[in-house]
Amino acid sequence: MSFANPAWLALLILIPLFAIGAILLSRLKRSEWSAFVAPRLRSALLKRGNSLPRWMALFFLLTACTTLILTIARPQGDAGVKSEKTMGRNLLIALDLSRSMRVSDVNPDRLSQAKVIIYELLEAMPSERIGLIGFAGSAYLYAPLTVDHAAVRETVDQIDENWTTKGGSNLAEALRLAIDTLKKTGQKNNALVILSDGEKHDGDLDTMIAEAEKSGVYILAVGVGTEDGGFVPSSDFQNGQMIDRTGRPVISRLQPEVMRRLAAETKGRYAVAGSGLDIPAMVKSVVEDLDAFTMKGRERKVFIEFYQWLLLPAIFFLALAIIGGTRWRGVNAAAVLALVIFTPPDANASLASDAKAALKENNYQQAQESYKKLAERAFSKDQAARYRLGEGTAAYRLGDLREARTAFSKALLSNERDVLAQSHLGLANSLFQLGWVGLTDEAYPTDPKAVPDLDRFDTLVKERLAKLKQSESPDEGEKNGYVRIESLITNWADAVRHYSSTLATTRQDPSATQNRALTITYLKRLEELLEQEKNETQAAMPQPSPGEGPPQEGEGDGEGEGDGEGKGKGEKEDKEGEGGDKQNDPKDGPGDRPDGKNKGPDGEKDKADDKSDSEGNNPNESPKERASRLLKENSDLEKGPLSPGRREFRDPEKDW
Repeated sequence: MSFANPAWLALLILIPLFAIGAILLSRLKRSEWSAFVAPRLRSALLKRGNSLPRWMALFFLLTACTTLILTIARPQGDAGVKSEKTMGRNLLIALDLSRSMRVSDVNPDRLSQAKVIIYELLEAMPSERIGLIGFAGSAYLYAPLTVDHAAVRETVDQIDENWTTKGGSNLAEALRLAIDTLKKTGQKNNALVILSDGEKHDGDLDTMIAEAEKSGVYILAVGVGTEDGGFVPSSDFQNGQMIDRTGRPVISRLQPEVMRRLAAETKGRYAVAGSGLDIPAMVKSVVEDLDAFTMKGRERKVFIEFYQWLLLPAIFFLALAIIGGTRWRGVNAAAVLALVIFTPPDANASLASDAKAALKENNYQQAQESYKKLAERAFSKDQAARYRLGEGTAAYRLGDLREARTAFSKALLSNERDVLAQSHLGLANSLFQLGWVGLTDEAYPTDPKAVPDLDRFDTLVKERLAKLKQSESPDEGEKNGYVRIESLITNWADAVRHYSSTLATTRQDPSATQNRALTITYLKRLEELLEQEKNETQAAMPQPSPGEGPPQEGEGDGEGEGDGEGKGKGEKEDKEGEGGDKQNDPKDGPGDRPDGKNKGPDGEKDKADDKSDSEGNNPNESPKERASRLLKENSDLEKGPLSPGRREFRDPEKDW
């Protein structure tokens, strides 16, 4: 026999100390009375009662304390080792750890977003064997295939780009290691998930793709990042940005060509993180089509608990100690019995009743505060989740959607199916309402007669887009309560996922089914309207003058003299030398110029200042004119048409 909490046994030392102290205290009181009263008067003045009940009460009390200490220590019996057997499949995850994964073109950066996807995969597929490979210039198996997802999650928490000793992106080496690892399992069909930004990769991919197809490895490629890209951070440089061999900041962009090829030639799938697609659901659908096999799960020791055999005697001895130590003269026996049997009521029970009553009486502010206090005082995760569900419901009805979203998210920690289903549904409704409030500045109507149709929805979206165009800067838009369309799409896409989770937990939920279909309808219509707005914007852009001709690669709108060497560099230098395409940066609003100056509302140059600054920048010149000037000042870097005997300048090989 063993104890689960043996440290509590140290309290047994106090038992003999209490017994010795009681004996010494009794003798001290007897000696005090003996010194106070003369021996001949003791029989008349001192009335001694029977001391046996008091000593018996002390004995029962010490016995009850001893038994309670043993109960808290949890005595257990060893019943052997039990091995779990489950049906599952093999899923290996290859994570890109190159320096370009620290680019912050997605929030907070590419590596952090890839980790979130891995966490979702671990949660969505609890029965599968999952492993982790990290690769940059070389590849290494950091977590072997296992059903112990907690160990894999701990590895993902700690891993970063510093775990690799060699820079670059050798995807072929990662494929080779993944295929060898999956071959050793002896299974014919396996899945490989690659999380990367698609930057130029080293190694012979053709051979590894053929080997993967031959080995039955299905590759699911997930691109992380944006096509606009961002600067590669590095603490080794003064400005915190990596500089290439030419002295320019290194810009990393999402390059999906290699990822699409890997997925297409192995009969897998390709997706972009953050595009609204439910990547865990996509991976799960592919993995479920693979052949399942019986695998040995965790081995755990089985213990037989004996604490319950000590708890009842402890309560019995404690009751005897109370009864034996009570002086019954003048005491109502019924009151003593009630005091022994009944325990003081829990203080939280009164607060829970008040919160429930406040919710029924539509006093949502009080209900929200009460449920929040109950959740903070809860002793178990499931109990706290139930209180968080009540807090979220009160906040949602009060109209505090952000607090409702936070409360429902914390309620998802529950292990109870009913609580999970209601939490997913409440979180989905909160996200939908947040998106709708961002669009119309008011909550979605609950009256069926006031529900807007698609024509009304089109009008609302066009009005919001018009307001965003009229705002002079992003800061002004935010102050006026304008919410970016990207935030609205993200909220509604997440709402669809949580509606799906509700239906997966509780399939018979008509409200979740209806709300999910409505959200998808709005999302599709919003996508069509955004595409229409994009086409109209492109059509309204100024066209080149007759005879100018379309710009060719390496050419553009520079001010060349006719030999073609001034063209095309203005725009390129503006992007690469000035920090990227500013028009596509979500932190910049309409009218922001790359040099920090603003144009007027009609797109013309600001005529407020006519003088150049200390660096030679003229606020009156257009980006095209400024790019042409920079090219002339750096004419040694310009490249004209390729002539015989002249080698073409090439970008340096990737070294980050």
